[in-house]
Amino acid sequence: MTNDNPRTDLIGLTFQGTDFPGLFHELADAMTRFGVEIIDVGQAVLGGSITLSFLVSSQHPEDFEVEMRRLAELRGLSLTLTPGMADDVHRLPGRAVVTLLADTVPAEALAEISAEVVHHGGNIDRVRRLARTPVTAIELDVSGVEVVELRRRVAEVSAESGCDASVAAAGLARRGRRLVVMDVDSTLIQDEVIEMLAAHAGREAEVAEVTERAMRGELDFAESLHARVAALEGLPVEVLDDVRAAIRLTPGARTLVRTLKRLGFTVGVVSGGFIEVVRPLADELGITYAQANTLEVADGKLTGRVLGEVVDREGKARALAHFAQNEGLPLERTVAIGDGANDLDMLALAGLGVAFNAKPVVRAQADAAVNVPYLDSVLFLLGISREDIEEADNLDVDSAAMSGTGA
Repeated sequence: MTNDNPRTDLIGLTFQGTDFPGLFHELADAMTRFGVEIIDVGQAVLGGSITLSFLVSSQHPEDFEVEMRRLAELRGLSLTLTPGMADDVHRLPGRAVVTLLADTVPAEALAEISAEVVHHGGNIDRVRRLARTPVTAIELDVSGVEVVELRRRVAEVSAESGCDASVAAAGLARRGRRLVVMDVDSTLIQDEVIEMLAAHAGREAEVAEVTERAMRGELDFAESLHARVAALEGLPVEVLDDVRAAIRLTPGARTLVRTLKRLGFTVGVVSGGFIEVVRPLADELGITYAQANTLEVADGKLTGRVLGEVVDREGKARALAHFAQNEGLPLERTVAIGDGANDLDMLALAGLGVAFNAKPVVRAQADAAVNVPYLDSVLFLLGISREDIEEADNLDVDSAAMSGTGA
């Protein structure tokens, strides 16, 4: 909505220099003596340096400006005064959030991505750092862009620069409860369960080769699954216990699930692997939904067959849609995370599809790609900062200590 009566009697003030406790209060308190009305204010602190801007009106502008200059000089701050500013500058329609993610963000990536924003008629309105360890995450608030087209171009720049980047719609679409559904093998966990089972049969290398080809999209997944499961025939069912005990969670997996649940999100897993392994893992992490294939067992041994319909590429997408329906959530409010070709339909169906350390065919088609080894980095794509995560963890520790249950 536009302002029919824009103010042009305003003064813009921008202070820059070394930050110190109480600076904001000192400046605001000084303004009270000059009948100042605050129209807008913004502050950014980076590495101990501060930029603090006010848009104000004053009943005594001349005296007010003299006092502000005196205070700036006293505190060793630079001050830029801009009289006659208006307050009717609105953000351009078409809002988006661009998130950059890397060990350290290359200047070339930031330059190229910001160039794409400008090329598409947009403007970067705000910038904030979401995390600095173990990866750097930077978020750009952008206006005046078409999300789908900007996402396509940013994905191309990301692939060339080696810096992960995503583009998501801003505003209310980014807030509220969501459903997050992820693949299991090589996503939630570091392992491929079927290869771990095949190792007990002495056929790990053979099965691993078929798995790799299926994940690259070179083989039909259902056919490859039946071929690989056949290699397990005759294994005692107890090997499932051994495999469950040996599974390694992906770094950041617990943090991701824990944080999503604290936000009130629902988490699900869907796997081309086996429910005998996936369901206990989901229960341990507090994951609500789990869907995977079921191994046939006879006389205490694996038969080399699966029961029922195979959870393949299409089955994963159907599972996501079913989970969303159960939760009463539109598909726009879903996030899917996966690494292989059999995840592509699920990633395409979700409101945000994230390729996690994925095969090239998956990275090329996903909305966003994460190529750092920490699964909780996906949280930054949702606008959740490392400080938010750590603060929530500390609150849980404090609550446990107060209740006497320990951490």
